[in-house]
Amino acid sequence: MAVTKRLFKSFSRLLLPILLLLIGAGVGAAVFLAQKAALAPKAKYLVTPEKYGQLSSRGAQITDETWANADGTIARGWLLRGAPGAPAVILLHAYGADRSYILNLGVKLNEATDFTILMPDLRGHGETPHVKQTTFGGCEAEDTLAAIKYLRGLKPDGQTALVGQNIGVYGTELGALTAVFAAGKDDTVKALVLDSVPANADELLARATVKRYPFASFITTRTAQLGTYLFFYDGCYRRDSACEVAKNLNNRQVLLLAGADAPDFQGSTTALGRCFPNSTKLETKTDLNPSGLNITNASLEQSEAYDQRVISFFKQALGAGELAPLN
Repeated sequence: MAVTKRLFKSFSRLLLPILLLLIGAGVGAAVFLAQKAALAPKAKYLVTPEKYGQLSSRGAQITDETWANADGTIARGWLLRGAPGAPAVILLHAYGADRSYILNLGVKLNEATDFTILMPDLRGHGETPHVKQTTFGGCEAEDTLAAIKYLRGLKPDGQTALVGQNIGVYGTELGALTAVFAAGKDDTVKALVLDSVPANADELLARATVKRYPFASFITTRTAQLGTYLFFYDGCYRRDSACEVAKNLNNRQVLLLAGADAPDFQGSTTALGRCFPNSTKLETKTDLNPSGLNITNASLEQSEAYDQRVISFFKQALGAGELAPLN
């Protein structure tokens, strides 16, 4: 019996360092994958306001702005001012994209409505971003609230507010999840266009991980999701779902969009439509070809039809009113 105990203790001492090494390697791999996913791909802007302004007088009026987020970091975005007192719409891009992807839509929306349009780069996106990593909708939602505060502080004459009471938000994928989270904290967000909405941050993280590491995707995605508990230790990574938040979005107008070109989010967007309360006016179009995720690769006719759908919704939901056109 004593010999057996000694053998067991010796065997335990032999295995313990190996076990600790395996646990450490697993934890390190999990944090590594979460960190890599948080570093979104970056590229030069597809088009800038300077270039766009050569084709559009309205585009030439866009200014590059910065403002402070709630955590003290700096946000940036392109601003296209509308008529005084008109609503504002914030356009939020997808993971791996940037503000240049929604520039064309922003200019068209401003031309059609005279709304003020803000097109920010989300965290970790755009050329040389101030904040290097995305949080998959968590801190981005707080940044959107800071953007709304910034818009409400705009007073061209020093006294009269540029932006009216109601705000609209358009978002694709990461932008859509961010928009839902932000609307859950600000009742003045009255109109939402949500394209290809992930069910939650984990689903968005999984898609980003699979794109970067397509091999053994089941293992890598689960490992990356576990890594978020350590990598986002500050709590900025949200664990609740879009559906949980949508259940409390009363008295809003919502347009849900999705397409078969992004099947991962087609189902989650359709499911989200069942989460809103009865007081919310909901429109759904989930058979687009393509969805907003791939609209930059669409034909001119497809792109125009998509933009007009979004513009018509915001015009109806927020009310263009009898506003004097801008020069």
